[in-house]
Amino acid sequence: MKKIFIVAISLCFSLNAIAQNADLKSASNKMVKLMWMIENAYVDSTDIGKITEEGIKAMLKELDPHSTYIPKSDVQKMNEPLQGNIIGIGVTFQILNDTIHVIDVVADGPADKVGMYPGDKILKVNDTIATGKEINNDWVTTHLRGKKGTKVRIVVERNGKGELTFEIIRDKIPLNSIDTWFMIDKEIGYVSLRRFAQTSRDELVAAIDSLKQQGMKKLIFDLRSNGGGYLDAAFKICEEFLPKDKLVVYTEGLHQSRQEFVTSSNKGVFEKGALVILTDEYTASASEITSGAVQDWERGVIVGRRTFGKGLVQRPINLDDGSQVRLTTARYYIPSGRCIQKPYADGTEEYYKDYQKRYSHGEMVSIDSISFPDSLKYQTMNGRTVYGGGGIMPDIFVPMDTTKASSYFVDLRSKNIFNDFSINFVESKREELLKELPKFEDFDKAWPTMNIMQEFTKFAEEKGITPKENDTIAQEIIDKSNLHIELTVKGFIARNLYGTKFYYKTIQNNDETLQKAIELIRDEKQYKKILKN
Repeated sequence: MKKIFIVAISLCFSLNAIAQNADLKSASNKMVKLMWMIENAYVDSTDIGKITEEGIKAMLKELDPHSTYIPKSDVQKMNEPLQGNIIGIGVTFQILNDTIHVIDVVADGPADKVGMYPGDKILKVNDTIATGKEINNDWVTTHLRGKKGTKVRIVVERNGKGELTFEIIRDKIPLNSIDTWFMIDKEIGYVSLRRFAQTSRDELVAAIDSLKQQGMKKLIFDLRSNGGGYLDAAFKICEEFLPKDKLVVYTEGLHQSRQEFVTSSNKGVFEKGALVILTDEYTASASEITSGAVQDWERGVIVGRRTFGKGLVQRPINLDDGSQVRLTTARYYIPSGRCIQKPYADGTEEYYKDYQKRYSHGEMVSIDSISFPDSLKYQTMNGRTVYGGGGIMPDIFVPMDTTKASSYFVDLRSKNIFNDFSINFVESKREELLKELPKFEDFDKAWPTMNIMQEFTKFAEEKGITPKENDTIAQEIIDKSNLHIELTVKGFIARNLYGTKFYYKTIQNNDETLQKAIELIRDEKQYKKILKN
């Protein structure tokens, strides 16, 4: 009887598979016939390649918001940030007034080796003029990047030196996923990770080792605005925080059996010591795996706002013409069993309106506006209640401070005034500033006497932007916004003079979420209380 039952089950599955294959064959025949008719019977000439691409996009749109099509021309550009390197000359640039300005030069990179400096303006690439309205980011990357070992000739203008010409051999340039780390005080270290790339684990280990050498015992790990990346990178980073034999995440789908990611016996670089992870509404995917696993195992405390809510796994599928489809094949689940994917049944457009919906009903400023149904309730390893189905809810909620963003600040940011002013200011005085203030600490001490804000205000006025204060705005809010503007200006100048790290060091005192994390991590009693509740 048991044998007959097994045969019956097997026959049932075989018939279903045949039916599914028959449906697939019928659909394929329909598509092929339609494409043939368009190519051979349509009234006008057509671009069959473009029609095919738009058809693929439309099909994927019917599935979920994260299944996407990438044209051949964009595949390399989309993958580079996660691979950890590019082939180029090793400069960071920004375009201002139709001119390419070198903001930073990668140490020991090709441009650095031939003597290019921050502040150089690129006038020509080989024999092609590199200024004018047609110059944009795509133009620059197309002309500066290329095959390893190829040569490019760059003509630059340098203040006080006139035009200079450099012959540069392109080479691998690292794309760091950790943009800054530093000590907040004698015991607390800070690390900011912007994406989960192939090199992220090595970068994190190096950063933490450096901080430990400076006396770090407690860590604040910033995942705000980190949109994710490789699942494997998130797992490897969790291994640095969690002891062995701990489930970090598992994936499962209709056509993919359960696959578990469990920490190995290798000792992590920061398995012990107070840990706080910062999140916000732009923290997504691999970032949510990391913060969720840390929360579920009571390894650390999450501070900030509810994360984005992406719990779908994409598999890259290379097509014959070099294009690529990233197809959702599974969901991932963190140790408590929760899937943090938010609903998408109403379509992609509504899915991406979720941020506006959160903002409009007050979630960004009040925790009381956030509610989860009991059906999404889960338990951490110590029995604390957590929720799935819509991101990672932090242990300590920090509201968005809308009082800092006055209309004046919004105008300054939207018109790129902070960036434009800092580039102009630093380029005109770089040698003088670095001679007088060779270290960031010198700049920080000198700032109150430099009167730079007067120059900034004048620069903004020349661009048509002035404060729009009125009697209905409280003076406290005006003062807070003005402080935010000043620290932003100071941070941009510090970045252009000394490097990205010093932008973060400048603005940290005006970062409410970071300050809340610092307050918590210093309060050992409160920190432990949260993890035991």
